[in-house]
Order: sequence, then structure tokens, then C-alpha cells
Amino acid sequence: MTMALQSTLKNMVLSLGIICLASSAILAGVYALTKEPIEAAAAAKTNNAIRQVLPEFDGEPEMASIEAGGQSYDYYVVNKGGAVAGYAITASASGFGGPVTVMVGITADGIVYNTSVLSQSETPGLGAKCTEPEFAGQFKNLDPSKTKLAVKKDGGDIDAITASTITSRAYIVAVNNALAIYKAIREGSAPDVSTGASVEDAQTEK
Repeated sequence: MTMALQSTLKNMVLSLGIICLASSAILAGVYALTKEPIEAAAAAKTNNAIRQVLPEFDGEPEMASIEAGGQSYDYYVVNKGGAVAGYAITASASGFGGPVTVMVGITADGIVYNTSVLSQSETPGLGAKCTEPEFAGQFKNLDPSKTKLAVKKDGGDIDAITASTITSRAYIVAVNNALAIYKAIREGSAPDVSTGASVEDAQTEK
């Protein structure tokens, strides 16, 4: 009886080992097959966003990064006629449902040409409206020297999304962070960035 139990245990261990090895091999194969398509799709999404947030440029964008507050921020430099035409800077801030990540296109002379939301998990029908032209359009061809980048209830010039002030503030903080990174790139200084809106006491979008 004891021998039979030992034999059964060995068979179970052997079977589980074979299953684990087979599963690992399948996962490795799936990863190898999907890695390049996933990377290609991500690159296409990034390139589309860059072309959306900046005016026409020559060649391919050049990727770089900068450190701020222990975090690395990616940005892309584009050229036109042999000179720097602008920067596409990825920045984020804490919204109501999580990080709101925005690509901000800033021309060489510091004008926000356009913005594009790369990712967000805000409330559908409320904060998720940050992707719509009614709100995002306020940042197109925006001159930071002539615009107070804050929602109107905070004394700024930006109309908040109805019932979604937290998301609106996060979007604005992301744009301000991008501008701080732009300034740091141009001046060779350390960017002063913020994490974004706090939702510690919020139960619903306000």
C-alpha cells in the first residue's frame, strides 16, 4: 500500500512538472509571437499622437528623457528646416480614477500647439470627457504667458468639465508639468513637477 502511494505521488509530481514546463513553453512562444506586433502598435500610437500635437516636421522624432522628482519623463524632439521645431512631452497627474497621461506638443517658442490623452481611467460620462474637444480644445494654440492654467473656480482661465473638477485639475497639472519639462530642456535646469490633484476626501467627481 505504501509503495502504491509513493508511486502515485511521484506520478503526480512528474505530471505537474511536465504541465508547468509545457505551459512555460507556450507562454514564451505567445510572448515571442506578440512582442513585435505589440511594440509596433505602441510605436504607431505614439507617432500618431506626436503628429497630432505638433505642426508638420521633417524626418522622425528623436526620443529623449529627463529626470524629475525621482521619475523619468519621455519627450520627443522634432525638427523643421534644420532647426528644432518643437517638443512632444509626455506628462501625467493623479486624476479621480488614476493617472491622467497627456502628450503635450510645445513649439520651440513655448506655445502649446495641441494636447492628446494617451491614457486615463476617469469616470465615463464625467472625467472621461477630458478627451473631447469641448475641454481639450482649450489647450490648442495656448500661450502660457497669456493664460492662467487653472480651472476658473481656482481663479484660472480654463473651463472645467461639468462635475469633474478633479479630472480637469489633473489634466491642467499634466500640461503644467510638460511646460516645466520644456523649460528645463531649454534652460538645462531641473524641472519642477507636481503629482496632481488629490482625491483623498472625494467620494464622487466634483
